[in-house]
Amino acid sequence: MSHATASARTHALAMDAADPLRPFRNEFLIPRHRDREQTYLVGNSLGLQPRGARAHVLEVMDKWAGEAVEGHFSGDTGWMTYHGLVREPLARLVGAQPGEVVAMNTLTVNLHLMLASFYRPTRERPVILMEAGAFPSDRHAVESQIRLHDFDPATDLVEVQPDEPDGTLSMQAIERAIAEHGPRLAVVLWPGIQYRTGQAFDLQEIARLARAQGAVAGFDLAHAVGNLPLALHDSGADFAVWCHYKYVNAGPGAVAGCFVHERHGQSGMARLAGWWGHDAATRFRMAPEFVPAAGAEGWQLSNPPVLALAPLRASLDQFERAGGMAVLRTKSEKITGFLDQLIRQRLAGTLEIITPTDPSRRGAQLSLRVAGGRERGRELFGYLRDTGILGDWREPDVIRISPAPLYNRFADVLRFVEEVEHWRGV
Repeated sequence: MSHATASARTHALAMDAADPLRPFRNEFLIPRHRDREQTYLVGNSLGLQPRGARAHVLEVMDKWAGEAVEGHFSGDTGWMTYHGLVREPLARLVGAQPGEVVAMNTLTVNLHLMLASFYRPTRERPVILMEAGAFPSDRHAVESQIRLHDFDPATDLVEVQPDEPDGTLSMQAIERAIAEHGPRLAVVLWPGIQYRTGQAFDLQEIARLARAQGAVAGFDLAHAVGNLPLALHDSGADFAVWCHYKYVNAGPGAVAGCFVHERHGQSGMARLAGWWGHDAATRFRMAPEFVPAAGAEGWQLSNPPVLALAPLRASLDQFERAGGMAVLRTKSEKITGFLDQLIRQRLAGTLEIITPTDPSRRGAQLSLRVAGGRERGRELFGYLRDTGILGDWREPDVIRISPAPLYNRFADVLRFVEEVEHWRGV
């Protein structure tokens, strides 16, 4: 073993021993690979299962078995108000007022609901602006919304092209695009973190630029929630949507989240309405007129999916006990910084990091390109999977590696680097 290797292992073990979040790893079920735990570095795609999730799901199942319809009304976990159990911890997680957030539906459904209210195009202002290479579901939603209003995506969907060498976007490019299209802008829809490159953005500045042009500012925070500290209320955003199955660890297809700034919460603005968005005090009068509930809850459609909300309760409890996003972000910067450093020192000719170096412009994820192109990249990805190291692949040529601070160790990061060295024949 070389001195550099021994030094890195000593450092990783010391950092893990000193990690204040270390006990949380034992609160997760970590998949096995052969005779050892898998090195799971793909929390950006699906977070691991909290051990506490099962108890919350079984509680719902037992209430259903023992009480049936009466379970809607009994105890502190009655289903009529079950979604309220996650309201306050969710608001703290995203930096919002409790009335500004709601857990409901799935991400793209929530995006459509938000665009139905906030995208009100006119002949003078029909444009939605987003980043080029956005997650396909977002682009599909945006294009379909433009067509539904009888406008043309060829002219009214503006996609801002990357202007930096690794396919990332400078704030100057975003500012120029917003200024150029300002008089025609209806909505700026932007990611908190770009899914392929891992680049994080200044949401407050983007919201300021959009609103200065008279446009709505909306954000897709799928890769940012549970990853970066957020301040949605103070950001000036009009709306935001996200999922909970990545860094928030609420399970596959988990119920999603939505933010509507309080300035819109009692505005009576147009929306696609459903009875669960009706004011709770009069909902069961069964009147034909829709009276929206105050805040983000007024955009709900149907009864909350209680079984899907149950794991989210367990996950949000972990974030609360961990001390919130500031504590997680401190570790995240350290562990992703350690990964960045090891790659640059030991794998510079093998892996290229396309995620920004500046910690303020990234979250946990590093997006990597393999020297030799897509074929070599796929070869490395398959090798890592076969050795029990799981990241994920995004076309055309990116491996995403994301150490999640609640359950990943510095030793996990080091193992990834050592196995890449082994693959290349060092």
